[in-house]
Amino acid sequence: MTSSSRARQLNRAEVVDLQFLEALDDMRPASGPVDRRGLPDADLLELLDSQMTSRQIDLMARVKRAENKVFYTIGSSGHEGNAMVGRLTRATDPAFLHYRSGAFVAERYRQRGLDFVRDTCLSFAASAEDPASGGRHKVWGHPELWILPQTSTIASHLPKALGTALAIAHGPRVAHDVPVPEDSIVVCSFGDASLNHATAQTAFNAAAWTRHQNLPLPLLFVCEDNRIGISVPTPSQWIARNMAARYGLHYLFADGLDLASGFAAVAAAVNYCRARRQPVFLHLNTTRLMGHAGTDFEIEYRAPDELMREEALDPLIVSARHVIERGLMSPAQMRERYETIRRRCLNEADRADARPRLTRVEDIIKPLAPFSPEAVAAEAVRSVGAVDRIGSFGSEAALPENDAPKHMAIQINRALHDLMLKYRNALLFGEDVARKGGVYTITKGLARRFGNARVFNTLLDETTILGLAQGYGNMGYLPIPEIQYLAYFHNACDQIRGEACSLQYFSNDRYRNPMLMRIAGLGYQRGFGGHFHNDNSITALRDIPGLIIGCPSRGDDAAMMLRTLAALATIDGRVTAFLEPIALYMTKDLYDKDDGLWSFSYPSPEQFLEPWQPRIYNREAEELLIITYGNGVPMVLRALKELEQAEGVQGRVLDLRWLKPLNIDAIAQHAGQCKRILVLEEGRPDGGIGEGIVTALVERGLADRPIRRITGKDCYIPLGDAAKRMLPDEAEVLAGLRALMKD
Repeated sequence: MTSSSRARQLNRAEVVDLQFLEALDDMRPASGPVDRRGLPDADLLELLDSQMTSRQIDLMARVKRAENKVFYTIGSSGHEGNAMVGRLTRATDPAFLHYRSGAFVAERYRQRGLDFVRDTCLSFAASAEDPASGGRHKVWGHPELWILPQTSTIASHLPKALGTALAIAHGPRVAHDVPVPEDSIVVCSFGDASLNHATAQTAFNAAAWTRHQNLPLPLLFVCEDNRIGISVPTPSQWIARNMAARYGLHYLFADGLDLASGFAAVAAAVNYCRARRQPVFLHLNTTRLMGHAGTDFEIEYRAPDELMREEALDPLIVSARHVIERGLMSPAQMRERYETIRRRCLNEADRADARPRLTRVEDIIKPLAPFSPEAVAAEAVRSVGAVDRIGSFGSEAALPENDAPKHMAIQINRALHDLMLKYRNALLFGEDVARKGGVYTITKGLARRFGNARVFNTLLDETTILGLAQGYGNMGYLPIPEIQYLAYFHNACDQIRGEACSLQYFSNDRYRNPMLMRIAGLGYQRGFGGHFHNDNSITALRDIPGLIIGCPSRGDDAAMMLRTLAALATIDGRVTAFLEPIALYMTKDLYDKDDGLWSFSYPSPEQFLEPWQPRIYNREAEELLIITYGNGVPMVLRALKELEQAEGVQGRVLDLRWLKPLNIDAIAQHAGQCKRILVLEEGRPDGGIGEGIVTALVERGLADRPIRRITGKDCYIPLGDAAKRMLPDEAEVLAGLRALMKD
């Protein structure tokens, strides 16, 4: 192919493929001695083999996608230098990988003698036999290689890589055996464009913050710099000048386009990280060949001469030249090996296309939300025993179940104490949770009792907090992160939505990151308001597939719910959220001052909250059913008392307790027994639970009875008394009940 025709060619995969083969014809053994000191022959040969295999996987994908046999065409071409990182790290070093990591994965497969081509073709074909995701996505991953499947494209995997590295280093401090060797490091790769994302910057900052405190953090950041993000060029020298002098990170550059010059630098980065237990930023020079993906026609935004300059950097050509110059293979042998790999990839793709794919809904969603009710119940009621509890709380008389009824804040604190005692692998962390005991004293005394290695403060960054939680979960801990306010969760929502809750799904439940996430939230807080401290929206949480959300309205339920959530995390690896109504923390009374009717006894350790089951008040009432949660429960009970006293009407109250998943069967059962239904939620009219409940009732054939909703206003929560106008109150509930009685 002539230079001019090559420049005009739209199919750059064909250009790159042919260019490599033509280049072989011009290669000859060196006429003099060759310097082998930086890269032994055996390493060079196997690295090149991994590079060629990765390249042929990319070429196969372009061919077989046109035949509708594979479904993914984002390739690794130009990034094959990451094979060096795969070779120089271990199969027990957890890896969170960039999507252009084919050669890295090929090298890690080599360490265990596994079949990279077969498994990758199964993944590209979305076969149910794919060992990474079971056919749910094309992800790099393997349960035996500590490659945790990622779907991240904008660096959202960096915080959990940091968390995993910190979790490995944390093990000796709390006598916890992590599932990888103690000298393991964590590898985290990403592109130069992704480096600019806020989530990446969060991880770099947290790594430097950790290093500044002389805490060990064996984390190897690998920035694969191909100088372009889809069509947007990265400014010249941006990565080096931005990161070379970054405080707290040890920067090293390696040429990913030339194995001979890059191998020693990659080895230095890996060895530094492993020996010193400090974060390293490895700047790996690469190029991008064949476009961003199969549907990306680079000729639309890159000039022909620019394309050809990049293609001339092809690392396979450089590697092949080294092999031939050393006399390790002839050009003909190289060509034959290249074509043999091509045939193998194409044949395996055809075989993968014939293998079973996911077709049934229940099979597709199976790993998303595993639930083992009997095992969860047994775990929830398991206790450390009286002797240990007496020793921890101080005396038998001091056991919380022997105390008088108390409000929610105290009972949550006691329940957390019990969990920390029961689960020696539990860690509680967040902003201000240690010495201060949290802004509402919920964690007061826990750091003193269990030590600063198990109860500790973090930097003020929710993304990092939830990244830590995922990392600790990966390493076999039970993380209990605190998000200080519900509004702050939105800063880091993707760490749960896109990362934590997707891991079991995209790994076919071979990897898990269990957690019990505590979130203080909802409205009606007095004396300290505004929309950040009175956020009443749970929409973002409820939209996350697989997430479990519990929200208690009283202290005894809170304690039992925590036991259940911890059991769900422990047994089924679930990501759970415990939504704590701030306004009910200190609430002791229900109807009148000092009546003590909203203070409850601490439940003994063998008591737990059965998953998804609501609490029912006034079960015999049939005139009205009010469905609510959290702050709405005592509000409704007060309104019903007034209604009964004034008009003799009784109502049944269903406290949902579990906001995801909703127990539609229980809701429909009680709705079917009552004449009128009111759904009360403090959230805004759109995106709350009320819409789903009303829809479910209609779908269950219960639209023959009056159904109404009362919600908060479609507005932010203001400061001061104005906040009361944005949220439902007892007067509005009472008026709604009276109006409903007329329907």
